[in-house]
Amino acid sequence: MAISPRKLRYDVYSYSYQNDSNTPLVISVLASLINRTLARNERIGRKCVAGMSGSKTMVFDCHETPDMTIQSYLERIFRYTRAGPSVYVVAYVYIDRFCRSHPEFRITGRNVHRLLITTIMLASKYVEDMNYRNSYFARVGGITTKEMNSLELDFLFLMNFKMHVNVSVFESYCCHLEREVSIGGGYHIEKTLRCAEEIKSRQRGFNQITRITL
Repeated sequence: MAISPRKLRYDVYSYSYQNDSNTPLVISVLASLINRTLARNERIGRKCVAGMSGSKTMVFDCHETPDMTIQSYLERIFRYTRAGPSVYVVAYVYIDRFCRSHPEFRITGRNVHRLLITTIMLASKYVEDMNYRNSYFARVGGITTKEMNSLELDFLFLMNFKMHVNVSVFESYCCHLEREVSIGGGYHIEKTLRCAEEIKSRQRGFNQITRITL
């Protein structure tokens, strides 16, 4: 399925939850952007003898690289939280601000999942009127509630609690996502078959969460 800038903009501002099978287009665009960043950082990392991440930002590192793609992880978060497209745009703002505030930090396969669940949870609290508890986000993200609470506080302090996103900033990041689509000539997203466990969990509703561990 080709994603055009117009489709992306319409999806962000006019998304409907009537069709549960539709995953917001912004998830695929965000996943593609992050994958490109991971590939670039991996090339840079090979040229560096020591890691660049500072001790403060290493709180997002997992012991091992999780065996789940960014696309699948974002789809999982959406499936169980139903966070709207604007939440992912704001989460993208937070990630970009964080990387700019901490130039020593690089997104890697070991820290990207925890960074995503943390920023999406915080963005959901900022954007949405009603939210799940931290414990629920922790289950969805594959970490413990204690880890989720700790990551939230660490991120807030590392950001100096600068979490406000005004309309002009939100619009500028939407435009950036649209430009990424335009430059790429439109992203082509392949819909892969879900595994049996995911299909069963969807049929049972959202009360039962397929367990993962980061």
